[in-house]
Amino acid sequence: MIRLSDLQLPLDHASDAIEPAICARLGIAPQDLLRVQLVRRGNDARKKAAIKLVYTFDLDLADEAAVLVRHADDQHVRPTPDTAYRFPVMAPDGWDGQRPVVIGAGPCGLLAALILAQMGLRPIVIERGKAVRERTKDTWGLWRRSVLQPESNVQFGEGGAGTFSDGKLYSRIKDPRHLGRKVLTEFVKAGAPDDILTEAHPHIGTFRLVTMVMSIRETIESLGGEYRFGTRVEDFVIEGGQLQGLKLSTGEVLPARHVVLAVGHSARDTFEALYKAGVHVEAKPFAIGVRIEHPQSWIDKARYGPNAGNPVLGAAAYAISHQASNGRAVYSFCMCPGGRVVAATSEEGRVVTNGMSQYSRAEFNANSGLVVDINPDRDFPGDPLAGVRLQRALEEQAFVAGGSNYQAPGQRVGDFLAGQPSTAFGVVEPSYKPGVKPTDLCDVLPAFVTDALREALPVFGRQVPGYDHPDAVMTGVETRTSSPVRIRRGADFQSINTRGLYPAGEGAGYAGGILSAAVDGIKVAEALAAELLA
Repeated sequence: MIRLSDLQLPLDHASDAIEPAICARLGIAPQDLLRVQLVRRGNDARKKAAIKLVYTFDLDLADEAAVLVRHADDQHVRPTPDTAYRFPVMAPDGWDGQRPVVIGAGPCGLLAALILAQMGLRPIVIERGKAVRERTKDTWGLWRRSVLQPESNVQFGEGGAGTFSDGKLYSRIKDPRHLGRKVLTEFVKAGAPDDILTEAHPHIGTFRLVTMVMSIRETIESLGGEYRFGTRVEDFVIEGGQLQGLKLSTGEVLPARHVVLAVGHSARDTFEALYKAGVHVEAKPFAIGVRIEHPQSWIDKARYGPNAGNPVLGAAAYAISHQASNGRAVYSFCMCPGGRVVAATSEEGRVVTNGMSQYSRAEFNANSGLVVDINPDRDFPGDPLAGVRLQRALEEQAFVAGGSNYQAPGQRVGDFLAGQPSTAFGVVEPSYKPGVKPTDLCDVLPAFVTDALREALPVFGRQVPGYDHPDAVMTGVETRTSSPVRIRRGADFQSINTRGLYPAGEGAGYAGGILSAAVDGIKVAEALAAELLA
């Protein structure tokens, strides 16, 4: 087959316009086009009055060789790449070696466990939180009744933090083996919508993620895998630089010489346990700031102009950044079209915000993290856990500023730019539950953060009209953008000083989102299996 990319058609093109456009683009007769398979569809909205849909297709042609010769200099006409996934190793029938362990059932741990199970290694999955249905009830308990379950919330439990998000399934990682395709294919098998295989910026949304995660668990268990919910790893047994076992919250010491560490970015007690056990842990960059909300209609109009509201385009998103004069980068993070701001703390007496959307992206507001970079070399050199302490301190300040009841502190953009506290909100109603208390975010965030945000907001208002509208709402604090530590690993994916420990995903500092974490889980599972079966 031949892959044709960057085929552009008008937003309102007729349903039967695609095949003639392909023939015209390749210079072939209609009878020479045997089959058309959609690979990807995106849009180019740089000209708001003339938005184009941008397609990639795989094609069966009567004479593929001639077309390739004729378009040899065209980077958009190439042989279709082989995206099939192949297991690098497989356990022999009857294999009865020590089973690998996966710590964490987020997207990284989920795919690592699935690959290990598919290779015949019957992994044990240890998850400190609850199964996803029970976890969902606990999470709603915080949002509706201000009751936090520290081991079952937005951060902890089956599915990981990505379960309560927009469910974005795209990434900028280099993926020469097309492992992302393996991830999306498994998600579709588990009940995700088919269009995640073809949309340029696919997403699932929370409700669909819940059922998908359950289906993948059933597959892992059917292949001999085992789940242990409500079980926390409290310590690591290491002898002579080799991991030997795991001390669990149940009191058991589980023998384990091959362990995937996929704990997510909020497992602060695990980071501390690793550091005390002598595993190499180092500080890494992350970011802190707020969630900013606008009516979705404002963002649609700013991005799509007269085409705002077109169902083909859906809810508009944005990605913006600015280098502030104080040397800090300010940027949008985890933008959630048609969603809501949610309570995302996992520790008592602290407030954390995050964003979430359903598959429909049909709620009134758009929200995004608006964050400022933290660099350990500049901000706290030589202290691997200083980022954790900074996060906790800001979250405690937010808890107090919100009223010490899990409400969050918030401020109108107009008041923030004017340097005065908010006493009420305007036309933009904050969506965060349990609620938002109008206040002054300067009482919560460091000065270098508020200075950078004040400089960036008018810049962003020129890029996205309405972004710095006085009634836009900022809610604090956004601190869990990524892990504040990295558990460094070598080329064999094992910890650089602890053999048998395979740091993976967001918590270990090697991913940033559902898809990249899941891809990392595959890579780590393959490396572990190769070592285990050698």
